This record gives sequence, structure tokens and C-alpha cells, in this order.
Amino acid sequence: MTATKTVSPPTKRPVRQLLAASVGNAVEWYDWYAYTFLATYIAAQVFPKSADNSLVPLLSTFAVFAVGFFMRPVGGLLMGAVADRHGRRAALTVTILLMGGSSLLVGLTPTYAAVGVLAPVILVLARLLQGLSVGGEFAASTTFLVESAGPGRRGLFSSFQYVSTTVGQLVASGIATLLVDTLNDGQMNGWGWRVPFVLGAVLSLVGFWIRQGAQETRSAEQQEGPRPGLFEALRRHPRESLLIGGITAGGTIAYYTWTSYLPTYAELNAGIEKSDALLAGTISLAFFALLQPLGGLLSDRFGRRPLLLFFGLGFALLAVPLLHTLSDSFAVLLLVQCAGMVLLTGFTSISAAVNAEIFPPRVRAAGIGFPYSLTVALFGGTAPYVGTLFKELGHAGLFPWYVAVLCLVSSVVYLRLPETAHAPLRR
Repeated sequence: MTATKTVSPPTKRPVRQLLAASVGNAVEWYDWYAYTFLATYIAAQVFPKSADNSLVPLLSTFAVFAVGFFMRPVGGLLMGAVADRHGRRAALTVTILLMGGSSLLVGLTPTYAAVGVLAPVILVLARLLQGLSVGGEFAASTTFLVESAGPGRRGLFSSFQYVSTTVGQLVASGIATLLVDTLNDGQMNGWGWRVPFVLGAVLSLVGFWIRQGAQETRSAEQQEGPRPGLFEALRRHPRESLLIGGITAGGTIAYYTWTSYLPTYAELNAGIEKSDALLAGTISLAFFALLQPLGGLLSDRFGRRPLLLFFGLGFALLAVPLLHTLSDSFAVLLLVQCAGMVLLTGFTSISAAVNAEIFPPRVRAAGIGFPYSLTVALFGGTAPYVGTLFKELGHAGLFPWYVAVLCLVSSVVYLRLPETAHAPLRR
């Protein structure tokens, strides 16, 4: 008898399952993205100033942002193994507590003026822990969401991965905008930038409490069978691991460029005011969140591949003209961001479903977590640093081409990807 006949997805409590995954995920990503939106203030307080170049502290801050990403593959592997061995809910509990503690550490990081080089050391440690948590969160929550879906609803449930991610990012952006508009520069540099991180630690406890009521989605056969090895997914499924990387490369560079780096990019290259850049980012993120369920529903009906190609080819053709259109106009920035969000939905709304449909259930969480997080670290986590470095080197115009080429590469993978939308999920 197969697992498909003995196990059914937990569709009796779909709203509760979505809430458990989504609320915790939103808190995780709120903590993660608060760093991005407040990068310029962190740079001024935690890193030494350079008399020769004002971009040096900002480059250092984005370098730490990238360092955090390189812990994500470790988190995806370790927490994915926890999810495959001990259950999805156990892994989700560990990741949110880890994120709460690391967020508090960022909020309490002393300034460079107070403790010298110890300040950036503490910040790096906090970001490493956050990277470990976020990598594990994606692996566990992706698997949990898709396994919780009923027949013909995997795309819809998948879309809530980025609904909740965007809500967390939206809250972080909104709080950053509120603080910038309310406090003066002295207050922001003194204590204002710390507030979102302390708040994130408190919200993590709320997410932890909600997740205690989640229903485990790992089948009885998996729970009773032998536990998978730490590297079993990579050893037995190398093709699937490479496929995850190809699917993700274009999506992650486009995602982090449009949802995280674009306000800073517009400040550096188009001269737009900081408060206007943050406000445009907040509005476009709200629009983006509303699009996700629509993308998931469309994929359940018409398939995953058409949406992926809409994203990949769209960005390959339009990334350069869109980024070159930016000026110091708030309206132009908002239009560029919203146009990118429409294209990006073709990837984000269904990436969780596509990833989960590739791997068998025994190693699904670890199988997704490591190659996905490694690809994000290589291309998504470095996007702000690469963009700022191009500016520093006097070649800011190369960055849009970098985005377009990676999206074109992923489009080739999408063309060869088998359609999995209407096939039963392996259990």
C-alpha cells in the first residue's frame, strides 16, 4: 500500500494551517527585512566612517547582509533535516525562536564609537543566526504549506509563502517609513533604528504561540520509517537539486532587487529622497501581496510553467528599460516597482509548490532547503552589494543587465521543466 492511499492532507483545518505557517513566516521575514530598510542608519552607527568615501560604511552593511545569506544554506540543510526527521512543526518552532533571539541581538548591538570593532562583530553574529533561521524557515514552511493543501489547491497554498513574506516585509517597511518621518536624524541614529528589532523579538513569541496549534503534515509512514541522512537529498537526488538552483537563480535576483534594494538603488542612482523611496516601496509591496493568491490560482488551473515563463522572459526583456527609466520622480519609481511586481508574481506565487513537487516526501524539506538557500545566497543576498559596488566602480548601468541575464538563464530551465500542477503530490 502506498502512502498516498493511507495518508490524506490535513484539509479539515486549512485556515488554521495557513495561519500557523503564515503568521510565523511573516514575523521571520519582518525581522530579516528590517535590517535592509534601516541599512543606512546601521552603517552610520556600527561601522567606522571613511574620510575618503561615504559609501564605505554602506558597502560594509550590505556585505553583512550578504554574509547572513550564506548561513541560509546551512539553515536549510539542518532545519530541513529536522523537518524530515522530527516533523515540520518541530522545525518551524525552532526557527522562529532562533529568529527572535537574533533580532533582539541586532537591536542591542552597541555602536562602533562605544566598543570599536566589537560592534560589527556582534552584528555579524546576529546576522549569521538570522540566516540560519531564515534558511530553515523556508525549507520547513514551504513543505508544510504545500502538504497542507487539498487537491487542486497547491498553487493557492503555495502563494501564501510570499503573502506572509511580503506582509512581514511590508510591516518592516511601514515601521521604517513611520520612524523616518516621525523622528529627526539624531533620534534615528541614536535609538530609533533599534526599535523595529526589539519589536521583532516580541512578535516572534506571538508566532511561536500560534505555531503550537499547527497539525503535523509528515505522514505516518515517514514518522515510523528510518530517518533520512543529513546529505541524503543531495546524494540521491542531484538532478533535482540542480533543478532547484536553475529555477531560483533568476527569481531571487529579481525578487531582492525589486522588493529590497530598489529604494536604495533609486537613492544612489536617481537622486530620489529617502522617505519617498521607502513610501513607494511600501505601497508596491502591498500591491504585490494582493497579487500572490491570484498567481497561485492561475497556476492551479493553467499550470506552473506558463507563469514561470511570464516571469522569466518578462524580466529578461524589461529589467534594463525599467531600471533605466528611474528618475527623481516618486510616481515613476512607484510605476517601475509595481510593473516589476506583476512580472515577479509569476515566480513568487508558485515557487513553493514547484519546489515541493520536485522532491519525494522523505527528503522534501532538506532537499528544497539547501539548494534553494544556496542559490539565494549566491544571487539574491549579494544583489544590494553588487548593485552598490557597480555604483562605486562607476558602472551602475551594468546592474540591470546582470538581472536580465540571470532571468534569461532561468527561463531556459523553465522551458524544459515538466508540468506538475495537475499530478498528485507524492506522499
